[in-house]
Amino acid sequence: MASPAFLRSSLFPIGLLVIAMASIQSGASLAKSLFPLIGAPGTTAIRLVFASFILLVVLRPWQARMSSKAWRHVAVYGMALGGMNFLFYMSLRTVPIGIAVALEFTGPLAVAVLSSRRKVDFCWVGLAVAGLLLLVPGATSAGAVDPTGGLFALGAGACWALYILFGQKAGEANGIQTAGIGVAIAAACIAPFGVASAGSALLNPAILPAAIGVAILSTALPYSLEMVALTRIPARTFGILMSMEPAIGALSGLLFLGELLTLNQWLAIAAIIAASAGATLTMPRQPAAPVAAD
Repeated sequence: MASPAFLRSSLFPIGLLVIAMASIQSGASLAKSLFPLIGAPGTTAIRLVFASFILLVVLRPWQARMSSKAWRHVAVYGMALGGMNFLFYMSLRTVPIGIAVALEFTGPLAVAVLSSRRKVDFCWVGLAVAGLLLLVPGATSAGAVDPTGGLFALGAGACWALYILFGQKAGEANGIQTAGIGVAIAAACIAPFGVASAGSALLNPAILPAAIGVAILSTALPYSLEMVALTRIPARTFGILMSMEPAIGALSGLLFLGELLTLNQWLAIAAIIAASAGATLTMPRQPAAPVAAD
């Protein structure tokens, strides 16, 4: 029987990640409803701006005391977060959510491969890759993936890799408060693009309910939960566990956008979930990383 210490150090952050992934994919489906009104750049900007206000009020990150090195980590974390959001939403204009998430996943998958030191980790990564190979061709059988949209998704994956690596470094010093600072930096970086693209349409009161919902589901809630998880599990484990993201994205498309799944997609989901479960069961039992008190 697992000890309470193991449950706290391993299963707790895993649960947070599952909730975060479900939240962010639900938010992505809601965000697509805003594209006809304010476009992808405007949606990204208003999502990050609202989320930054929420996190600034809730987390009060200005109380955190950080060294110059910690600030550098937070700055890269925030810029990576902004780029990840912006490029992912740009990809959603022409690429289905399931495909975009699968392509974006190349970022955390690379983190898992490059940081792994155990043979068993490569087994789970290989299983996840097999799932992705099933997911992408199966999902695109009805039409080719737009090359520009695909490149946007791959760029989002590169930003996701930086988000994982620097998010862990930034969170080690100030924990969840780092998420508030990071989202504020992301909002400052992306807001000019949103204003240039959407203009006065961002002030339309009709978009307010959906914008707040997207901000909470896609940014404020999941990134706060991920920041807690990042400080409690290794970067390679985080990357492997995130293999569930394409599966959750495909299911979100089915539930909220009516996207039907092919046999290959169902097989891909099974392979990716099996990889995540295997990584969880073989996770090293090690002490949690220290987190500064709020």
